[in-house]
Amino acid sequence: MTATVRQTRNGAVMILSVDSPPVNALGAAVRAGLAEGLAAAQADPSVGAIVLCAIGPSFSAGADIREFGRPAPLGVPGLPELCNRIEASGKAVVAAIQGAALGGGLELALAAHVRLAGPRARLGLPEVALGLLPGAGGTQRTPRLTGAGPALRLMLTGKAVSAQEALAIGLVDAVVEDPEQTAVALAADLAAGRTAPVRTRDRQEGLRDAVRYEAEVAAARAGTAGRLPAPGRIVDCVEAALLLPFDRGLVFERAAFEDLAASPESAGLRRAFFAERRAAVFPEADARAHPLSHVGLVGLGVTGAAIAALLLQSGLRVTAVVRGSGPLDAGLRRVSALLDRAVAAGRLSPEARVQDQARLLPASDLSALAGCDLVIEALPEDEALKTSVLGKLGQSLRPATVIVTTVSWLDPARLALATVRPANVVGLHLCPPAERMRLAEVAVSAQTQAEAVATLAALLRRIGKLPVRVGASAGLVGNRVMAALRTAADLLLEDGALPSQVDAALQDFGFAMGPYRALDLAGLKRAWAHRQRESRAGRPACGGDLADMLVGAGRLGQETGRGYYLYDGQGVRDDPEVLGLLGELRSAKGIAPRRIGSDEIRLRCLSALANEAAKVLGEGLAQRPSDIDAILLTGYGFPRWQGGPMAWAADRGLLVLRADLRRFAPQAPAFWAVAPLIDDLIRDGRHLDDLDMRPVSSG
Repeated sequence: MTATVRQTRNGAVMILSVDSPPVNALGAAVRAGLAEGLAAAQADPSVGAIVLCAIGPSFSAGADIREFGRPAPLGVPGLPELCNRIEASGKAVVAAIQGAALGGGLELALAAHVRLAGPRARLGLPEVALGLLPGAGGTQRTPRLTGAGPALRLMLTGKAVSAQEALAIGLVDAVVEDPEQTAVALAADLAAGRTAPVRTRDRQEGLRDAVRYEAEVAAARAGTAGRLPAPGRIVDCVEAALLLPFDRGLVFERAAFEDLAASPESAGLRRAFFAERRAAVFPEADARAHPLSHVGLVGLGVTGAAIAALLLQSGLRVTAVVRGSGPLDAGLRRVSALLDRAVAAGRLSPEARVQDQARLLPASDLSALAGCDLVIEALPEDEALKTSVLGKLGQSLRPATVIVTTVSWLDPARLALATVRPANVVGLHLCPPAERMRLAEVAVSAQTQAEAVATLAALLRRIGKLPVRVGASAGLVGNRVMAALRTAADLLLEDGALPSQVDAALQDFGFAMGPYRALDLAGLKRAWAHRQRESRAGRPACGGDLADMLVGAGRLGQETGRGYYLYDGQGVRDDPEVLGLLGELRSAKGIAPRRIGSDEIRLRCLSALANEAAKVLGEGLAQRPSDIDAILLTGYGFPRWQGGPMAWAADRGLLVLRADLRRFAPQAPAFWAVAPLIDDLIRDGRHLDDLDMRPVSSG
């Protein structure tokens, strides 16, 4: 008997319990154990029925994607074959679902003859997030139970549904308080009655209204036009469930799955998945996080209000300090509006919204934060202001209280010194809009205590963020790396490109928004202020000359109706005034503009991005290449199916990347200088991916 699946008996019922923590993934050992248990039950005449269940909080989170592309061990069935064996069983199989049944885990349950779910079960088919489709019969069995509409919603959104919703759409047969105990009792009844099991493949509830089915397929197909192939193939397979015999439908599904698994889009999405998973591993991850119930917040501007709303929705008590009744009232209105939006989106009930609002305690003096477990300073990016407030917090808070300072370009290690207790200070960068973007860069200096890092990381996970540990420095990782892309774009403008050409080329690559449209949306003055600070510090930036001219002309972005583009109620348009300023800049620098194509724009921008990321990595500000990928994917609009800038660089090849950088170097030698890490890896015969496997350390 395989240890990952326990076989026990209760009278005539064989119970097969998956025991493969933490999420009962259906790896080779689990599949072998289930196949062994199923065969034993079939061969034993005293067994009349079978129960599939699991030990732990989840039924199964699905297939082990680390096995994708690898042949299964000899004699171990793949998941499609295992599901077919379960469904073909002459003895009734009852699935008892507690916790999560996702992807292959739900497909396993769909192959059973009866499905019972606990009240807190969550069921879903999230394969589309990996550029795939359910490949073990999910596209064929699900619509037979639910019809096309609910099946397509499950597969195209990838979102899990509650047990109650699963019951309403026909995905499960009952919701019960104790699914395993009830399943054993039901299986015993089925065994005693010798009732022939009804296979899911023979169920017709979802196929009876063929006209509605075809209409729902057509509606879904109309919404799947786009870069990624998986949604369209999912619709094809669900349509096949109606049009083809079941066995041919399975063949059709499997061919579609294998095509998608071999696609570059799915490869990129899988890399992104693993990048996010690796980000959870950092030196302080196992340190003791302080328990939190009361969080303090200084500032209720746009970022502060977003943080407050997230903290409240996670059940915490929040004391928010804002000086002045006018700014305080404005901040409270921002928080209230965000909570209202959560209600309108269905993420928050009206009753919970009232309770959340009641936990927000406004104050006007920092002394109100004395009893807080953790305090977040969320003031504007003004070093003098932040230093002053952090100094006061360092004096007034309890010695163990963690202090978090939010930053964009300021160095949190420098700010931490103002508290005279830098061991308790952690930097935090959230990308706007902070209430929606998942990224949270956690900035750690040499003085930061492990407990402070672990405490902030736990809080961020609680409010739905992805914490990625980075070294404390100006700009951290995300802003610094993206600044290199914008510099490459600025140099392209000087050489002859237009802002709209650069934006279009990068959007064609998959970015959610081009750099100049993004700058206009954020406002140009903040970036201008950063360039001024850098210049005064003796670090003048390469590029940015056109941006300075725009700010000097009062063109501050979308908020003023004019920035890189014109915003006048007729959409977003190129502005002749900007083109005139660009012509003046080229003339002043003696540059004769040339035609620049989209391929060159993408190559230069992505090469700059990857090169700066390699510099960051070589300086020890990021732990591994995939952490930089996770940052760019979850906070900066890098297309997820491209895997990230480090994945792009790995696919291009370091020798080719270095040759490209050397070819660009005459334009701006210091900017295009090859990162030392790239030279080191080439010399040693190593690859970027090798660095993802190295142990992480705090040094």
